[in-house]
Amino acid sequence: MAPFFRRMSEMDISATIAEMKKDPAFAENVGMVLVHNGTVRGWSRGDRATVTKIEVAADLEKIEQIRQETEQLEGIYKVVIEAHGGIKEPGDDLLFLIVAGDIRENVKPALATLLDRVKSEAITKKEIKA
Repeated sequence: MAPFFRRMSEMDISATIAEMKKDPAFAENVGMVLVHNGTVRGWSRGDRATVTKIEVAADLEKIEQIRQETEQLEGIYKVVIEAHGGIKEPGDDLLFLIVAGDIRENVKPALATLLDRVKSEAITKKEIKA
């Protein structure tokens, strides 16, 4: 099975989930798979000014630490993260998160916490405005 942390490969979400399902333990442990696909917005969150590009840096070691910690949460079977860095334009993919687990009461909060932690602890962005 492919590693569960990836960088700069343009994840095929359906193929990644299909790969996860090949594990015989998947059907015994998973009742829900949630996906986050973060993209570059064409406007700034703070003042809604037009954004032409952003510069993104990802702390890969921190992302892997957060991924492993999330996988240890109750009911969580697998966590896959793909983080993109460099100069990106509106519409470009930045962050893919996949959380597979037993029931929604475990999976939904795990994805929310994972997203918040990765964004606040492991990714920095600098907007380039028009």
